[in-house]
Amino acid sequence: MPRLLLTVEYDGTDFAGFQSQKNGRTVQDELNRALSKLYKEDIKVTGCSRTDAGVHARCHLSHLDVPFVIPEDRIPLAVNCDLPDDVKVREALYVRPDFSARFDITGKRYVYRIYNARTPSPLNDRYSYFCPYDLDISGMREAAVHFEGRHDFRAFCAAGGSQKTYDRLLYNVSVKPVNENHIEIEVSGQAFLYNMVRIIAGTLLEVGCGNILPSEIPDIISKGERANAGRTLPAKGLTLEEVFFDKEAAAEPISPQNS
Repeated sequence: MPRLLLTVEYDGTDFAGFQSQKNGRTVQDELNRALSKLYKEDIKVTGCSRTDAGVHARCHLSHLDVPFVIPEDRIPLAVNCDLPDDVKVREALYVRPDFSARFDITGKRYVYRIYNARTPSPLNDRYSYFCPYDLDISGMREAAVHFEGRHDFRAFCAAGGSQKTYDRLLYNVSVKPVNENHIEIEVSGQAFLYNMVRIIAGTLLEVGCGNILPSEIPDIISKGERANAGRTLPAKGLTLEEVFFDKEAAAEPISPQNS
């Protein structure tokens, strides 16, 4: 059976996360339902990550095996007709039969958004965390660099995760003011612990507020005590922006004539 890789975008506000569960609306269930209708048989997608309730995605990858071939450019149009407004397929790519959205990716890039103003903004509330305090951006930037590289990140992992090791490699951590009121904390890495990005963002926010010094970050990492790091910021500010994989090596062009 041909294998497809879908790039999916969704607003996580009204979802209980990506992964199917008994109680709660999920992105995976919506995709399975719409794709099963399109292909007229039971379809199950496998996602690149679970994403928690409330987390958004601009680029989430899922693979699936299909019973017949539809041209790649027509698949998003066909399946989006049966998907709700808060989840849509952006792109479809035929990939080699052994390609896995879980195991063949090389990393992910997340952005945590903070709305920094004196009063809340209803138009920004679904996609950012509101902070009314003046923030030390230069201090946050100085602190962010200490997270880069390979470390034991147990101090930045929430209880309830299924990890076997706390060792993780982060490629880049940066803090960027987008305009007068919007700040983006970008974290890219090979893999992540449970709530890891939201805790890193919470720790950098504490630095911005003057409660943690940038020079204290290495010590917080090395001691590995969750209580020393910042709090877990709300899911609504987090978006999965990009998933890294070798597109050229993964792709396997298929046409209806040779399927």
